[in-house]
Amino acid sequence: MTAEQAYTTLAAPARMIALGSAALMEGFELIGFETFADPTPEVLENLFRELMRKQQAALVVIEQSLAQNPGRYLLRAQHEAGRIVITEIPELHLTGGYHSRVEKLVQSVLGPSVLE
Repeated sequence: MTAEQAYTTLAAPARMIALGSAALMEGFELIGFETFADPTPEVLENLFRELMRKQQAALVVIEQSLAQNPGRYLLRAQHEAGRIVITEIPELHLTGGYHSRVEKLVQSVLGPSVLE
């Protein structure tokens, strides 16, 4: 890869993508996210395969229920650091009792009282 190619790759703007229920996607669409309302597992896999194949940078906000049973490409994106940043958000009806994977990991390493 030449320096010019590297610059072009790095200079490409990151995609902002939101995946989840139609009601939740309305707000993300208003703030400029590319949205996928009620996506099927095939849609998720095709999206993450495309992001990886094209080596695109992306901020992906995904409803927690969609990330619970990840396909091959979503799982790969979750485990690779780099161009694709994935953050899970709760379903609208679960916001009060939501606990992220990061929160659970921090508590398992540092103890349950660390986040109180």
